[in-house]
Amino acid sequence: MSKIEVAVLGGGTMGNGIAQVFAQHGHDVVLRDLSADILDRARANITKSLGKLAEKGKLTAEERDASLGRIRFDTDLAACARAGLVVEAVVENLEIKLGIFRDLDGLTPPDTILASNTSSISITKLAAATKRPDKVIGMHFMNPVPLMTLVEVIRGQATSDATTQAVFELSKALGKTPVEVNDYPGFVSNRVLMPMINEAIYCVYEGVATPESIDQVMKLGMNHPMGPLTLADFIGLDVCLAILNVLHDGLGDPKYRPCPLLKRMVDAGWLGRKSGRGFYTY
Repeated sequence: MSKIEVAVLGGGTMGNGIAQVFAQHGHDVVLRDLSADILDRARANITKSLGKLAEKGKLTAEERDASLGRIRFDTDLAACARAGLVVEAVVENLEIKLGIFRDLDGLTPPDTILASNTSSISITKLAAATKRPDKVIGMHFMNPVPLMTLVEVIRGQATSDATTQAVFELSKALGKTPVEVNDYPGFVSNRVLMPMINEAIYCVYEGVATPESIDQVMKLGMNHPMGPLTLADFIGLDVCLAILNVLHDGLGDPKYRPCPLLKRMVDAGWLGRKSGRGFYTY
């Protein structure tokens, strides 16, 4: 796929990273969010990230400046109207995402691919909200997007071969490794990861060990680069809870039942790194 204009919806951590990676690889990008304050933070975060890459010699100063210059920040959804690809990266909430996909379907040209960075929500359900289900697909990037190479490419029930191929080619052109999976709750990454995180939380809940001990066991014994509770804090405990709820509701298996401690911590606003407190204090 040649260079196209890309729209990214959502100025949070994932949206920032996705916009940055597309811009680094020569695409003009519109990064859209509802709030100018969020977009100001997004610009600052992208500027900082690009600056670190330049300091490490992975980008020249000219490439750093050119990448930032390719990103437009806008609060108006209409700014996405000319995009050849839209990547939705908003909060993990089905109703909000459905509304966005309905709006995008009426706004963008009929050949525009509509992708979601969802961690667990059904691509088939999102596609059914549009008149172009063959052009709706999942592009699940990993955090931090500029550094992690995997893109989980999720085919909905009606996603076409042509759409899948286009997204594969585009992902490879970004320096990523696309892996195709089918549309089931949690896909592969979170269907495997979240039960492990949930079980680690149960170990804390039941007094088996401290968070530090659990993370040490998994790092030193299983060669994980990051312990499951440190990772949960990094992802966001609210995000972990939302994904586990999707798994539990979608698959109906009690093994996906979120630990009561996780629910209580989210209720308390202890969401991990982003709130300053989770299993650890930041």
